Amino acid sequence: MPRIPAEGHHRDVNGGWLRPAVFGAMDGLVSNFALMAGVVGGAVSSSTVILTGLAGLAAGACSMAAGEYTSVASQRELVEAEIEAERLELHRNPHGELAELAQLYVSRGVDPKLAREVARQLSADPDQTLEIHAREELGIDPHDLPSPLVAAASSFACFALGALLPLLPYLLGATSLLPALVLSLLGLFLCGAVVSRVTARAWWFSGLRQLVLGGAAAGVTYLLGMLIGGHVG
Repeated sequence: MPRIPAEGHHRDVNGGWLRPAVFGAMDGLVSNFALMAGVVGGAVSSSTVILTGLAGLAAGACSMAAGEYTSVASQRELVEAEIEAERLELHRNPHGELAELAQLYVSRGVDPKLAREVARQLSADPDQTLEIHAREELGIDPHDLPSPLVAAASSFACFALGALLPLLPYLLGATSLLPALVLSLLGLFLCGAVVSRVTARAWWFSGLRQLVLGGAAAGVTYLLGMLIGGHVG
């Protein structure tokens, strides 16, 4: 049975920093292990496997970083544009915005007279007014916007860390896929188990699920490598 949080103490449904970090590492692990398994299936040399793994690590990490930077930067630019539009509206129509804020509190069960007084007092400071409207109408905190650079750097690091795991045995002298397979499966199970901290699933279930999915991806690419490698060779 999953552990039920105590009253008043709920899980972070967004997963905080743990979720993107673990999924970034898991993505790097699965994609690079599957890539390496595919070329091993084609019966290539260990040096080719290493080169493939390093290329997969670099290309994947850079792709993840670029994609995350663009995504977060675009989201931030949209949010900043909405905040600026709200700022202009507060300047052009302060009474209308005051009434809108009061009505919002009324819709939440506050007495109309009290809601108007609360809105009036909260609107005394322009900066505070903008922050309140952004929170209440847009659902954002103007002082806590995500950084594209931080998002890109963390995505790069997490992906690279995961992608490095199946490559390590070859870098240390391994000449077969078996050590990389064992290490990768252990890493997949561990990542899945860690993800269970932000879900209602048992750690062993999440771990086994990720192990099976990642192992299946590597198995498919290995078989494709055998088929294609045989024809190309």
